[in-house]
Amino acid sequence: MSSVRQKLLSLVTTQFEFTRGSPLPLGATVVRGRINFSVFSKHSTAVTLILFFPGEAEPLVEFPLDPHFNRTGDVWHACLLGLDPGIHYAFRMDRAPNDNPLVYRFDRQNILLDPYARAISSNSKWRGRSHVKEPRRGAIIESHFDWELDQPLNVRLADSIIYELHVRGFTQHPSARVCKPGTFAGVIEKIPYLQSLGVTAVELLPIFEFDETANAADMPGDPPRPDYWGYNPISFFAPKTAYASEGGDAGAVNVFKALVKNLHAAGIEVILDAVFNHTAEGNECGPTYSFRGIDNSTYYMLKPETGEYLNYSGCGNTLNCNHPVVRDLVSDALRYWVTEMHVDGFRFDLASVLGRGQDGSVLASPPLLEHSSRAGTCGMDSV
Repeated sequence: MSSVRQKLLSLVTTQFEFTRGSPLPLGATVVRGRINFSVFSKHSTAVTLILFFPGEAEPLVEFPLDPHFNRTGDVWHACLLGLDPGIHYAFRMDRAPNDNPLVYRFDRQNILLDPYARAISSNSKWRGRSHVKEPRRGAIIESHFDWELDQPLNVRLADSIIYELHVRGFTQHPSARVCKPGTFAGVIEKIPYLQSLGVTAVELLPIFEFDETANAADMPGDPPRPDYWGYNPISFFAPKTAYASEGGDAGAVNVFKALVKNLHAAGIEVILDAVFNHTAEGNECGPTYSFRGIDNSTYYMLKPETGEYLNYSGCGNTLNCNHPVVRDLVSDALRYWVTEMHVDGFRFDLASVLGRGQDGSVLASPPLLEHSSRAGTCGMDSV
């Protein structure tokens, strides 16, 4: 038995206490020797918190949440005392009776990723030619990163020269001449080249966690074609683990922070290509990673009777961006990338979806855009 496993097992069996917890903040929050878990699900009647040892497929322990004790409004929550970072977690959800399974797509067999997970446990290697699917689970991390005096550069838009790049594509080929190809660290190695071009900002094609094997079994060709570009996010908070050059659950977070810090030191801003118009779960035939299994009718625009997905994105589903819960999710994610990860701006993919109401209609004053403007988040352009 590994030392990490022994430590975690000791904590669970001898120093572990399960309490009611708090509904806010959403996600998993580490506070003085305890971890608070909180997840929104209006339409579920049963929620189970699952803990895993890192690297193990079978759960360590499962905690069914009491709907009277561990629920406040539509938020389910629990606090685990005596548990340190290093554990992985996920949820199961169910609804009984389920009067409309096409709308409420709960399945107790599904292991569901927390929408607010800051890091995801996953194989850190690029698996684009593999059909192997690994369940995504939230990873509890502590990122002790020294930003020193890093500050926003605040380059005027009129003076900006923006270089768009794909983290893997920009550094993977031998011609890139980097020691860590296909990673955030590889981009750090290319900073002198970017400076030589005179650019003032890099716009990173999607770096939110996505499943590059998602289309492999369905796409014709030999070998199968992966989702290379990343425009099918699984999470809005966690950076892509396969772009990390160092191991561990915090690897992608730490190396991304190092990338931003080094770019800023070179006088180059960081803009993220942010995809909030749809997710990788696709239409009714798509996989379930998180949102669909947690509260399908909240997170997606649906026809209320049939459960058919309104496909304004052209990608199978459309995120219900102006539902209050989803609006807060998007705003919280944008705020996190600015305050915790120090990015300078965003380019919003298919930004018109952000202005649609819950029935798909175009709104004159979209709450999400007004809310984000007041919160101080910024954007660059959209298509």
